[in-house]
Amino acid sequence: MLLQLSEFSAGYGEIDIIRNIELSVSDREIVTIAGTNGAGKSTLVKGIMGLVPKMSGTMLFAGADLLRMRAEERAARGISYVPQISNVFASLTVLENLKVVNVSGRSGKRLDDMFSVFPALRDRRRTLARSLSGGERQQLAFARALMTDPKLIILDEPTAALSPALTDQVFQRVIDLRSHEVAVLMIEQRARQSLKISDRGYILDGGKVAMSGKAADLLSDPAMAKLYLGINDGH
Repeated sequence: MLLQLSEFSAGYGEIDIIRNIELSVSDREIVTIAGTNGAGKSTLVKGIMGLVPKMSGTMLFAGADLLRMRAEERAARGISYVPQISNVFASLTVLENLKVVNVSGRSGKRLDDMFSVFPALRDRRRTLARSLSGGERQQLAFARALMTDPKLIILDEPTAALSPALTDQVFQRVIDLRSHEVAVLMIEQRARQSLKISDRGYILDGGKVAMSGKAADLLSDPAMAKLYLGINDGH
């Protein structure tokens, strides 16, 4: 098991936003976290990255105890985090965005790899990130995440504010991440679409796991669809 959370709680001050979470992600697996607004999804992924001040329980990553590590140590272990907003440096060029996050000492090779995977970025490598389209910016965010050669990429609402056409492209990019031998843990409001490309899913409600299982089983559960997926989330 790559990532394993057990009885994990996290929050701010005296308040636990999420409580007793049981969650796992295996190698090269795509896992969706869905749920209503305020369910604790962002707190969960920020907790995994060490960005929440109050945490308890067990959190193991490739056998290592993440709770004992600072945020930068967790990243160095092989976890990349792509937040919903501010996921690129707007005042830097595409090339600078990619170079600034590489810590492996193989910057040239990784750049060649990323420009092969995202050829549109090669043509825009001297362009400031603020000038990119929404789709190009998301490609840059993915490429930045891959530059560190991670084992796990955490995506927070990767399709937020994108058009339906660009949304489909982003989900295809998520599927393509498997070829890089990375696992994906993804928060997504378009839960139905996200589960369709996932192996498993977790549904949060009120800071707790309300349902979990194989993505196909969650999609076919009428009660789950009514309560947490809505009639139609875009597809």
